Amino acid sequence: MSTGSNGKANGHPSAAQIVERAQALYEDLSFTSARRWKSADESRKVVGYMPIYVPREIVHAAGALPLGILGGGDQMEVIHGDAYYQSYICRIPRSTIELGVTGRLDFVDGMLFPSICDVIRNLSGMWKLMFPQVYVRYFDVPQNYADEIGGNYYANELSELREDLGRLAGREITDDDLRRSITIYNENRRLVRELYRLRAECPWNAPAPEVYLVLRAGLVLPVEEHSAMLRDYIAAARAEERPIRDNCRVVVTGVFCEQPPLNLIKSLELAGCYVVDDDLMLVTRWLTEDVPTDGDPLQNLAAAFLHHSENTAAKYEPDQGKKGKYLVEAVRRSGAEGVIFASPSFCDPALLERPMLQHVLKDAGIPYIAFKYAENSGQMQPIREQAGTFSDSIKLWSGA
Repeated sequence: MSTGSNGKANGHPSAAQIVERAQALYEDLSFTSARRWKSADESRKVVGYMPIYVPREIVHAAGALPLGILGGGDQMEVIHGDAYYQSYICRIPRSTIELGVTGRLDFVDGMLFPSICDVIRNLSGMWKLMFPQVYVRYFDVPQNYADEIGGNYYANELSELREDLGRLAGREITDDDLRRSITIYNENRRLVRELYRLRAECPWNAPAPEVYLVLRAGLVLPVEEHSAMLRDYIAAARAEERPIRDNCRVVVTGVFCEQPPLNLIKSLELAGCYVVDDDLMLVTRWLTEDVPTDGDPLQNLAAAFLHHSENTAAKYEPDQGKKGKYLVEAVRRSGAEGVIFASPSFCDPALLERPMLQHVLKDAGIPYIAFKYAENSGQMQPIREQAGTFSDSIKLWSGA
């Protein structure tokens, strides 16, 4: 059944309507939705966070809104931000500084900077100096994955964050508060996984640009509202019938921190590639299984990070013999025919790990290509041509 580009099925919004709303949230660099949420109750707090992973459950349990800050993208000219950082690093810290100094984040009560790289660590220090009235924390993660070592360390980090956010909210965060929030985020992650399975099964009905926008909306909306959006989009995408193209199926990797321009994602599909898996906005699905709600909630969150979390260049891999195996598994799981390495310019974690990952793919007989981008990349034709050539080569010569 097709609902048409603007119609509704059974009173529910169409995929086009949902994506239109998600794109409006994506383009709003003043974060109007989050401002409106906060202004509805003077006791409400907003806690921003940078990409990769932070335990949003604890922020939610404090009654605060976790707000994903992904830089300024290609819509914002960076003027002031360039004065704070050298030119030979990625763009996301400069555009994030631009968001701050231009007042776009003046309503945010706290900022969490997860352990991604030295640049983000430095950005957390910069934020403390520039905005002393804002709660700022560099959120570190364990490098040892033994429960009695890394697990205890991480549980202590979570406990400190819990206490800090409790003071920010003006109330104690109880274990029951945390369990309720874990339950809500478990449901959100299940829906995200369902959306990714749908895209792998029928990428023509859930195009990568739409999936990206719907996921990204979850970084600015209350989680309950985002889960409702996910349910509506999944139902609408399953109901619609869209043309199937002769595209090859690819996994895109390296995009876990600084986000690519939306036009880059569109260009890949226009070039003949169905994106059937990726590492965009890993915070939305970092934990791969439900977090238990019985027992100590902080210990449960710590154990989930240690034993049931995604692999990425920004996360320490204790077993070097498994390096890159997750990427091969992603290819097999999604039925992909190749891998596209798309990394931000000057992204040390992604660019340093790429040769090792390419070696693993080569041994597995999986074709790949690589290119770099910046969040404000404007010229997509070279990328589209490279992706199109890659797609054609797979169709013509791959045994996949």
